[in-house]
Amino acid sequence: MSAWDFVTLDVFTDTRFGGNQLAVFPDARGLTDAQMQSLAAELNLSETTFVLPPENPGNTARVRIFNRVAEMPFAGHPNVGTGFVLADRATDGLLRFEEIAGLVAVTVLRDAVGAVTGAEIGAPQPLSLGPEMPAALVAGCVGLSEADVLTSAHRPVMASVGNSFVLAEVTGEALTRAKPDLARFAAAAAEFPHLGPRRLPLYLYARAGEARVNARMFSPLSGTVEDAATGSAATPLVALLLSLGDAPRLSLEITQGVQMGRPSLLSASAFRGADGIRAKVAGRCVPVFEGRFRL
Repeated sequence: MSAWDFVTLDVFTDTRFGGNQLAVFPDARGLTDAQMQSLAAELNLSETTFVLPPENPGNTARVRIFNRVAEMPFAGHPNVGTGFVLADRATDGLLRFEEIAGLVAVTVLRDAVGAVTGAEIGAPQPLSLGPEMPAALVAGCVGLSEADVLTSAHRPVMASVGNSFVLAEVTGEALTRAKPDLARFAAAAAEFPHLGPRRLPLYLYARAGEARVNARMFSPLSGTVEDAATGSAATPLVALLLSLGDAPRLSLEITQGVQMGRPSLLSASAFRGADGIRAKVAGRCVPVFEGRFRL
C-alpha cells in the first residue's frame, strides 16, 4: 500500500478558521494526474497543491495546482501556503516554483524571532488585459443592477498575471449584497466565452480608502461559489490600478472573505518592470490539519 502525507492550512490570515483553506501534498511523486484531480475534488477545497521535483535543478520544486474540476496554471493562496509549508527548502529565504504559467518566486516571511509566518509571491507574468465584459452582464451574474457597477476608472475587463479574471469595481453596498446566480453565470459564459465554458471568475471590488479595497470573488462554474481569498485576482487588480496612472508602484491592502465568515487580508503590490507591470501578493498562514492518503 502506498501513502502520501498532506497538510492543510488557512492562508491570508493569522487566525485559525479564517482565510482561505488549502491542502498541500509536500511529496506527490507517484500520483497520477487523475489521482491528483480526484484528491482535489475529494478534499473539496478551492485548491490543492502537489509538490514534485523541479525540472530545472536550480529551482525548488514543480508545483501543480488543482481546483475541484481542473488544473490551474497559477494561483495565489496555493503558492503562499505552499511556500509556508516548504520554508525549510528555501535558499536565503527564497523558493522558486515551476508552474504552468511560469516561474513563481516566493519569499518566506518570518517574525522577529525567526518563526515562519507566511510568504510573499511574485506573479509569473506581467499584466495583460483581455476583452471588456459588459457591465450589465457582470451585474446579472451576481444579482446587481448595471448602475451598481462603476466604470469611471475602468470598465469590467479580463486581466491576468498568470491566471485570468474579470475585474469589476462596484459600490460598497453592492459588494455586500452580491449573490451569484449559477444559471446567469452559465448564460454569461456563453455570451463571454473568452475564459472557457466552465470558468467565468468575477472579482468584484469596492474602494475602502486611499490604499484599501474590499473584494469578493465568484466562480461557481468551476466549483467555487465564493472564494475567501484570491491572490491571483488581487495581483492583476493592483497591476491594473497602477496602469491607470503614472506612479512607479502601488500597494493595496485587500480584505476578502468577510461575507463568508472567513476574513482574509492580502497585501498586494505592483511596480513597473522592464517587461511591463509586475505584481506581488503576501499574507500570513496558520497550519490546521495533518493527514495521510493511502492507496
